[in-house]
Amino acid sequence: MTEEKLKKILENHAKWLKDPQTGERANLAGVDLVGANLAGANLEGANLTRANLDTANLSGANLSHAALEKASLIEADLTNANLTYADLSYAELIGARLKNACLAHVS
Repeated sequence: MTEEKLKKILENHAKWLKDPQTGERANLAGVDLVGANLAGANLEGANLTRANLDTANLSGANLSHAALEKASLIEADLTNANLTYADLSYAELIGARLKNACLAHVS
């Protein structure tokens, strides 16, 4: 996925969070985001099922209520990330950095 396309998806997602009638929920299911810089991104409620986020920078990202089932987060940086109510069922977190990450109510 190009950086420009990802930026557009994140912009539409931000609009959706404010008003579901004007934007669109980020659907990144199955997308290859290896090494992506998503530091500080607001991905609240995003669909990242089966996404490949290996070595991605998600530090400070808001992933609350995000669908991360079967996502690969190998060696991803989730420092200070908000994963409250995220669905991490069968997600791979080998070597992921989770320092100060909020993992409240994760399933």
